Amino acid sequence: QVQLVESGGGLVQAGGSLRLSCVVSGRTDGSSAMAWFRQAPGKGREFVAAITGGGGGTSYADSVKGRFTISRDNAKMTVYLQMLSLKPEDTAVYFCAARGSYGIVRAVEGYNYWGQGTQVTVSS
Repeated sequence: QVQLVESGGGLVQAGGSLRLSCVVSGRTDGSSAMAWFRQAPGKGREFVAAITGGGGGTSYADSVKGRFTISRDNAKMTVYLQMLSLKPEDTAVYFCAARGSYGIVRAVEGYNYWGQGTQVTVSS
């Protein structure tokens, strides 16, 4: 079993920044691809960003490209999401997810393990 715990969410003004963290523990060797998804009220869970097991490959949703950066520190078993130039439409619960293989996918169904989520609220 793999456990994921997110932190770093909060309330920020438009144009501000936040860094989310996701600590991974349990039966993992750090080689799994990891991703961030988000879910706004009344909407489905959407892909935000993903990173390969080795950290050499990344993928971003068009809506966050150029503003968000995903990274990982396998020694610390932690995945980060640096968010800059935040917009009110970025308001959502952000979830960390892990899958049992190295490569990136963008579908919710591609991930086996999920954190509990952290709220990000961007005020205008």
